[in-house]
Amino acid sequence: MSEGPLKGIKVVEFAGQGPGPCAGMMFADMGAEVIVVDRKVANSNAADMGAAVDGAKYTFINRGKKSIAVNMKTAEGVETVLKLLEDADVLLEGFRPGVMERLGLGPKVCLDRNPKLIFGRMTGWGQSGPLSHAAGHDSNYIGVSGAFWYGGRQGGVPTAPLTLAGDLGGGAMILLWGVMCALMHANKTGEGQVVDAAMTDGSAYISSLLLMMNNNGVLADQFGSSWADGGAPWNETYECADGGFVNICALEPQFYQELLERLALTENPTFANQWDMPNWPKGKVELTEIFRSKTRDQWCELLEGTDVCFAPVLNFKEAAKHPHNVARGTYMNIDGVLQPAPAPKFSRSKPAVGVPPIAGADTDELLRAAGLDEATIAELKAKGAV
Repeated sequence: MSEGPLKGIKVVEFAGQGPGPCAGMMFADMGAEVIVVDRKVANSNAADMGAAVDGAKYTFINRGKKSIAVNMKTAEGVETVLKLLEDADVLLEGFRPGVMERLGLGPKVCLDRNPKLIFGRMTGWGQSGPLSHAAGHDSNYIGVSGAFWYGGRQGGVPTAPLTLAGDLGGGAMILLWGVMCALMHANKTGEGQVVDAAMTDGSAYISSLLLMMNNNGVLADQFGSSWADGGAPWNETYECADGGFVNICALEPQFYQELLERLALTENPTFANQWDMPNWPKGKVELTEIFRSKTRDQWCELLEGTDVCFAPVLNFKEAAKHPHNVARGTYMNIDGVLQPAPAPKFSRSKPAVGVPPIAGADTDELLRAAGLDEATIAELKAKGAV
């Protein structure tokens, strides 16, 4: 049996939900040793993703990983984690900003112990910016980034946008992931290989969380009947009085309670039980009317930056001006063209953004760099080869 291209790479992943564990799965799939630092006591505030169904086998996002349960509220627990990190290549964590620091496992402490460690941080809003400490979910993040907007259709609310899951998520990002893995394999072995990245395979791969929820019974096969696909009133996009849209995804119980408090719904029997599915259609009707009572900006003033898990649904021009995106430099303007800045952010490396070249502008320079003399270059030009 052949070994994965990342064999020899050690990854320490702090247990969580969503894209962080999915990234850990991808490392493990490619042969890396992935050690999950689990909690000694389960987090009572975590959303129920169905992981308890029939033990751990359905939580395939942890496939191939090893697990250690640690009480990180003790000095001994923190020291245990630091020992794991001494020879690790990568750390993955998906906590809110400041949590790792409060645990005594922030970047400075970890990098002092292992200067070569790659400290990978996964959050929705980023480590900085005015929204960085607010709760949120996928639909909120892509709402404020501008990515949600063009999933809309005339006469309806914005839904999942085109190109993200197939072309870019399942295509470009999976291709990049495969090439990176193969490069590391080549650096160790001297062996190159073909990376066959199909968007069908890739979009299935990045659907891991959805498939896992489907296997666990959290996400039903019947479209629009589960919380994750628009069935729940507290996970939906709503139109506002001015024709704008806002998105909420108050999944966890404490976030749902804050939503009720801020909308003055704590005494409304329709919303008394978050998981009372027969009341969900009525709840949608009521929330539809509530959100139509104010403009999008008024809702932002009341809810943005709170733990309601909220975001306005912005178009790209609006997204580029949003204070959170401005603070993080999410967008840039080069020669009058709005475009996204490189992501993610690095603590040392600073990506340099260039401008698109005119076709053929660098031909001579590149041919010289390849070792061709002027006569050969002239001959290639004469023959129309370049």
